[in-house]
Amino acid sequence: MDLERTRLFGVGESYAFVTGTGQRGAVIVHFDGRRDIVLYDPADPETAQHTLTLESTESRTIADLLGLPLVMDNLTELVPPLEGVETVRMPIPARSPYLGRKLGDTRARTRTGASIVAVVRDGRVIPSPGPDFTLQAGDSLVAVGDGASLVAIRELFTNG
Repeated sequence: MDLERTRLFGVGESYAFVTGTGQRGAVIVHFDGRRDIVLYDPADPETAQHTLTLESTESRTIADLLGLPLVMDNLTELVPPLEGVETVRMPIPARSPYLGRKLGDTRARTRTGASIVAVVRDGRVIPSPGPDFTLQAGDSLVAVGDGASLVAIRELFTNG
């Protein structure tokens, strides 16, 4: 399925698609984390027929139920790019074995090579979380590393 990405100024981004059966839809990702799933009228592809609004934690739960891969947002505006180093914001999966546990229990840097430099919780950034920091549903991690270590940290938080 092809996605057509459109920036919606002052709102967020739209990801439009057409299903195999010809149904036109879109996911609108708002700056505040809310998601709208829009289905368009088959007779008039510019008219929204149905809209389902999901809060950010609800959309993560739905994605997890559908077995979708964990999405990592690249953070490119933090610092000028450094060769071989990437920064990502990664939501913790709803079924992660580390929810409710201390960050130190993950041994993330030792096991993956990536460093967790912040946690985003309820729209606020918690910089440099220590090993005693307890992870909660809806948290997103900000991690730094090379491509392989970031893939490994995603796997770690998904499967343990």
